[in-house]
Amino acid sequence: MIAGIDIGSRSMELVLLDPDDTNNEIVLERRLATTFDPASQLKIILDGIAPEIISATGYGRKLVTEELCGVTTVSLTEIKAYALGVAHLFPEARTILDIGGQDTKAISLMKNGKVAKFEMNDRCAAGTGKFLEHLATVFQIPIADFGSYALEGDEPLMINSMCTVFAETEATSLMAQGKNPRDIALGLHGSIVRRTTNMLHRVGLNEPLVFAGGVANNPCVINMLTDALKISPSVPDRPDMVGALGAALHGKSVLKIC
Repeated sequence: MIAGIDIGSRSMELVLLDPDDTNNEIVLERRLATTFDPASQLKIILDGIAPEIISATGYGRKLVTEELCGVTTVSLTEIKAYALGVAHLFPEARTILDIGGQDTKAISLMKNGKVAKFEMNDRCAAGTGKFLEHLATVFQIPIADFGSYALEGDEPLMINSMCTVFAETEATSLMAQGKNPRDIALGLHGSIVRRTTNMLHRVGLNEPLVFAGGVANNPCVINMLTDALKISPSVPDRPDMVGALGAALHGKSVLKIC
């Protein structure tokens, strides 16, 4: 078997592929929180699996080569992993938006699925899953329900700051003024969409657009992104598994060469 692992700041994902399957159907997938002990989580996610090769991506990809012995390991950047994963799921895709736990990536693809241009926000949690997760706690709403909660708003209130701390201050101030909390939540989602649409236009937005990463599970972001771009993005069934899938596909290509 070929294992692809995406070790992100919030979670790690695993995808297994059969090296003899020309259709590259996923044999097994797992997902765990990264926590403050990713080395232990890595062992848990690989429990009971003995792959021929492990291909790793994400900010913690070096952990794989450091922690695992007796198995061939390779690594690749998140940009390449997402390009490979999306090109497999959506061969006609020309643009990728990935909003993960602590970074956002906008990627322009050539017709052969290779990366033409990309932009990445990885300096802070502004406009990422962590941004939404933190602000959901302000509203005392589970992060899984925050998008649906925001969609109940009527008019998004402007949130000027993308800094998580300052955005929280703005939201708290609006609450103190008696503003509708759902309108505030809608405004917070809108601030993310404004930031990401600017990134997409800078790399060159072409259809089809694929929206991946954990935040692609948020219905409010999908709706507001569609309205802002006048494009309906394609969303994978498991948008948070795309990086691990791309890593596994890379591992398969390496195994063939070997």
